[in-house]
Amino acid sequence: MVVSDIDLEGAKATVAEVEANGGSALAVLTHVTKEEDIQNLIDTTIKTYGTVDILVNNAGIMDNMAAAADVTDELWDRLFAVNTTSVMRATRKVLPIFLTKGAGVIINIASVGGLRGSIAGAAYTASKHAVVGFTKNTGFQYAKEGIRCNAIAPGPIKTNITATMGNVNQRGAAICRTGMSLIPRLGEPEEIAGAALFLASDDSRFVNGTVLTVDGGWTAY
Repeated sequence: MVVSDIDLEGAKATVAEVEANGGSALAVLTHVTKEEDIQNLIDTTIKTYGTVDILVNNAGIMDNMAAAADVTDELWDRLFAVNTTSVMRATRKVLPIFLTKGAGVIINIASVGGLRGSIAGAAYTASKHAVVGFTKNTGFQYAKEGIRCNAIAPGPIKTNITATMGNVNQRGAAICRTGMSLIPRLGEPEEIAGAALFLASDDSRFVNGTVLTVDGGWTAY
């Protein structure tokens, strides 16, 4: 396993946990908005382990809940760079490896915000809808080559993603809160990991080009 993160110490802590449980892991400092970092991540993986079998695109940041009239170019570009373009670049890098092997799994962490219209602001919503579309296109385009590409759409999970928010747009936030009272509970990171494990395993060998919603039933309303 290779753990990539903009926070190298955090990645090393994850590696230590993996190794404490008998696994093998490597931490790689990666800023997903930098093409050279993604290249280095995959190249380091191949150098260390010889190949790539599974890619999980998990990097993501939130916006400030701003609706379209209040979105700035800087916010829009930053959200798409982290949430969407990084997914495309990492996928593009591993596909030649998967095509050579005739096998490979890609798991993209999308969001229920990529399935609904106003769970977050316009930039986040658009960036995650793009991930869903990219996932479906990739899954279908490469299905006959033994490559599967799926997405997970988490609901509200106990992570630090809210730390990436700043200068919250109060109007947008108030409207986004409309359906928040319907959330059954906050999810645990392990519940998303369990979904990823399923999609990475042979148990999901006929699951491709789709989105697995993990939100406790919130969006079923």
